[in-house]
Amino acid sequence: MPRLTLGATAPPFDLPGVDGRRHTLADYDGMPLTVVFSCVHCPYVVAWEDRLNDVAREYAGRAAVVAINSNDHLGDRFEHMEARAREKGFVFPFLYDESQDVARAYQPARTPEVFLFDAQRRLVYHGAPDSNYQDPEGAVQYLRQALDAVLAGAEPPIAETPAVGCTIKWRS
Repeated sequence: MPRLTLGATAPPFDLPGVDGRRHTLADYDGMPLTVVFSCVHCPYVVAWEDRLNDVAREYAGRAAVVAINSNDHLGDRFEHMEARAREKGFVFPFLYDESQDVARAYQPARTPEVFLFDAQRRLVYHGAPDSNYQDPEGAVQYLRQALDAVLAGAEPPIAETPAVGCTIKWRS
């Protein structure tokens, strides 16, 4: 299956979250949606997760953020996700794609990998959360810039960047 390209429509999902509810693409109708392929064990995810939580908090009510774990990895089981979400106080839904069907539809290569869709579910930004996982203060805020542009009815100034992180752990 080919990777999503800019302008592509968001593939649907219906996944369980660590909050005990199921979450679907339709739950976020009417607002931009950031889908982040994430996990628990990857050091890049760990470096960016507080910043992603800040984005979810700051844009709440105007744009949504969901994280999806599709990894087939011992350290990324659902119980690990629940513990991590509690520990970090995630304000965004953390969803489990155990079958990897959603990952097959989106075709992420890394964790974290960001897909930002506008309110019409058109892919408008794809790549890394920002330019530097090690330096939050000096990083170019790719996701925030893209969200601000979309909320203002404009195209993001930077629409694609390389995703930086651990590879998706696919079931063999």
